[in-house]
Formats: sequence, structure tokens, C-alpha cells
Amino acid sequence: MIDRRTFIGSIAGGLLTVPLAARAQQSVKIPRIGYVSGTGSAADQGPYVEALRQGLRDLGQIEGRNFSIEYRGAEGKLDRVPRIVDELVQLKVDVIVAPITSAVRAAKQATKTIPIVIVTGLDPVANGTVDSLARPGGNITGVSTLTQDLNAKRLELLKEVIPRLSRVAVLWTSDDAVVTTYFKEYEAAARVLRVQLQSLQVRLENPDVEEAFRAAANARADALITITTASLFLRQKRIADLAVKNRLPTMFPGSAWVESGGLMSYSTNDLEAFRHAANYVFKILKGANPADLPVEQLAIFELAINLKTAKVIDVTIPQSVLLRADKVIQ
Repeated sequence: MIDRRTFIGSIAGGLLTVPLAARAQQSVKIPRIGYVSGTGSAADQGPYVEALRQGLRDLGQIEGRNFSIEYRGAEGKLDRVPRIVDELVQLKVDVIVAPITSAVRAAKQATKTIPIVIVTGLDPVANGTVDSLARPGGNITGVSTLTQDLNAKRLELLKEVIPRLSRVAVLWTSDDAVVTTYFKEYEAAARVLRVQLQSLQVRLENPDVEEAFRAAANARADALITITTASLFLRQKRIADLAVKNRLPTMFPGSAWVESGGLMSYSTNDLEAFRHAANYVFKILKGANPADLPVEQLAIFELAINLKTAKVIDVTIPQSVLLRADKVIQ
């Protein structure tokens, strides 16, 4: 026969194990990924962080169970980036994903212990981000997309599509040191191709793109190239629309511009780069040391063409170029 006190005690003990088990489950730490976006906002995080999520899902990781993302967007105001990075460091996230140069610099200054995964178009060795590609050292590793090396190729493609090309306007924000480097590369390529460049310099904050297009029209530019910065990226639809209005063929560094109405883009596949960066995040969250993970140069290039825009501005894309396109908008 079971003693009444023993029976009541066993029930009470069983009831206690339920909240204890629940608390134990709640106390399991979910790794947090800090993500810094130069152009995104809380309302519109953009496609790149979603590509990172997809890369983690492909690795069997479930958001909310295996990881969470502390997303912070600067909304095109890059002066906010150091503060955003400091906030993520204070939160003690497990890894920071830094896809823009200002975030990489801020994160490198803010922490020597939290791992940093970069997605950069610059040479991370030349600009001092890592010691070497094979052994980056420190707490930084990630993906280099070789975007910087494609500037001359963009100008060559533009010349191939428009054989009469003699004057190309370049829209850029001159108060950015990295962008200045890009512009100089276009200058070098233009000399080789015997093309004149027209510099359309605009402010980093609140760039006057309408005035830039008026200047291009007055100078009778044959085409336009844009060097992407956060402030110009946020105005990609307006820039594409102005180019169509002025019947100006355009070349951009990313297919998002073509989807917004630009004529052509040639770049690395940015979405693939972020999916690939998920491998680094995954390995680091599993205990890998970023100093031992080589920086990978991702050579996956993408030519995008908008045939709808070509028809509107009366540009015929040569079949030789069209056959090489990875993405065609009809």
C-alpha cells in the first residue's frame, strides 16, 4: 500500500520538474549574428541578409533554434555605422557580418575578440584588413568578391554594345576614398580604350542626381557608369529612370540596378557571395578560429541586361553580348 504522504510528495515532485525543464530549455543560448547594412532599414532589410539566411538554411541551420540575427541598417547614412557596430559589440554577439568597408573598419577598431566575417569588393590584404588571404590572422575572415577588378571590363562591355562610344559620364561620390580609387581605375581603362570620361561628382549625403544628368546631357555623354555607394544605391530607381528619360545607356556594378531599369550590369554575383559567407558564419559558430579560415576570392561573375530598357532607348544589344548574359530582363 502507498503511503498518502509519499503519494502527494511524488505528485508535487513531478509537477516541479515541468517548470524546471522548461526553464532549462529556455536557458539554452542561441548564437547571435550581428549584421550591419549600409542601406537597409528595419522595415526593408534587403536581399543580401536574406541570402545569408538562405545559406545558413542550406547548412541545416534553423533561425530561432540554431541562430538569430541582430540586424542593424544605416539607411544610407554611413556616419551611423560606427555606432551600430559599437551597439553590436556591447550586445556581445557571437559573430559580426560586415559587408561594407565602413563597417569592416569600425568592427576592426571596436573588437579584437568577436569574429568578423567580411564580404568585400576590395583587396582585404592591400587595404590592411587581413594579414594574408591564406592566413588572415586576428579575428577577421570572409569573402572577397573581386568587384574592384571589374571596372575596366565594364567599360569594355559598354564599348562593345555602343561601338561609337567616345564620352562616358561617371556618376560617383567624390568624398569617399574607396570610390576615388574606383574612379581612377576607370580613368586608366578609358585611356586604353580611347574614351573620354566626364566626372559627375555628387555629395555623399543627399546627392543631386538630377543636376548630374543635366551636366551629362550638356556635355553630350554617350553613356553613363555609376560607382555604387549607399546614397546612390538608395536612389537606383531614380537614376535608372533619369537615364531612360535622357536615352542614356547605362552600366552598373550589380544586377539590382538592372532590375530597377538600368541597361546593363557586370559584377560578381552578390547574392551568391552572401550565401557563401554563411559557410564562414557556420564554421565560426561551431568553434572555428577566424584566423585559421582563409579568405576566399569568389570569382562568380554575372552579366545582366534589361532588354525592355534597350528597346525604350533604342539600343541594340549585339548577339555576341546577349549570349554571354546570365540574366536577361525581357
